[in-house]
Amino acid sequence: MISLPRVLSTTLVALITLAGSAHQLQAQTFKVIVNSALTANDVTASALSKVFLKQTNKLPDGTSVTAVYQSKNSSARAAFDKEILGKTVAGVETFWQQQIFSGKDVPPAVKNSDEDVVTFVKATPGGIGYVSAGATVTGVKVITVK
Repeated sequence: MISLPRVLSTTLVALITLAGSAHQLQAQTFKVIVNSALTANDVTASALSKVFLKQTNKLPDGTSVTAVYQSKNSSARAAFDKEILGKTVAGVETFWQQQIFSGKDVPPAVKNSDEDVVTFVKATPGGIGYVSAGATVTGVKVITVK
């Protein structure tokens, strides 16, 4: 006879393993890109969130940045909003509606495709955005999110 604590323990280990794998897959659904002139090679998720919610326009090293969002229909946007901003796309849209209504701020520019985001980031001093994990990114730098 199998003991209940052992079954629960095995089930818990399996669930933790699956959760870790799901997190790794989600992390691989987008990559963060910056203008190639930026010196940053990595950024924390917290600092990135503050940039995209316009709580700051600087990276922790003091570099000024200009963020750009993907279209709200993009799978990269859904993953980025959930993992970095801790919100659904609809939640981020609501946040920005509240900011606009209260006269505080407007959201960053929105581009319709990976290619449009790359073009914006490449052409904008301090440009920062995100694209699908498989997107071709020439003329910009991919940075690591810690």
